[in-house]
Amino acid sequence: MRYVKWTLLALIALSVIGFFHYTLPQHDIVRVVNTYQERQDLKDWTRIFWSSPDDQSTGLINRDVQFIQAVKANGKPAVYRNEDTGWSWPPYFKFDTANLQTQAEDNKSTAENPKWVSVTHYGWRNELISIFPNAISIKPVAGPDVTIIPWFNIVFFVILALILLMIRRMWLQFRERSIDPVLEDMGEAWDGVEDRAGQAADEVRGFWGKLKRWLGTWKGKPRV
Repeated sequence: MRYVKWTLLALIALSVIGFFHYTLPQHDIVRVVNTYQERQDLKDWTRIFWSSPDDQSTGLINRDVQFIQAVKANGKPAVYRNEDTGWSWPPYFKFDTANLQTQAEDNKSTAENPKWVSVTHYGWRNELISIFPNAISIKPVAGPDVTIIPWFNIVFFVILALILLMIRRMWLQFRERSIDPVLEDMGEAWDGVEDRAGQAADEVRGFWGKLKRWLGTWKGKPRV
């Protein structure tokens, strides 16, 4: 039973970590090498990894998607999709896909004369099931060694920690004021029941003892 409990807790923790890792913004320092548009098939089981900025997109089985190809400082490729999120989840409220594609096109460069940019995105890249992170913004930076501090994520987790601490404090106060007194009353009531039961048992034992002694008086005396 203990292993089941820890396995369940581990699965819950991994799910929460995975949710935040997918949803919260991340930053890559890259060099844009190409932009293009390609028609993508939207499979039912991978549809959650593609944006649904309008109601019509939910009924489509394929659609044209814009992509941004880039190379990281270590030479590894990075491919981003460029889709509006609209009012859907996650709440980035992105409506400037065309502008972002133009920015990416304007920042294309070669290895001999590189232009380094910071691409803010969310999501994962997986070649096996063909999913891509969604680019949110592009910002030129001085070089490949620039450090981007994730201020949004820091503020988000600080606020989340404060909310959780507040909820815990409210729960402890509610338990102290409402639940603990009820449990104490129930405990006292149960102790009273046990005490009365013990007294009743003593009375029964006393009654039977008296009865046995009275019956003993009816026995005849032993003959000499």
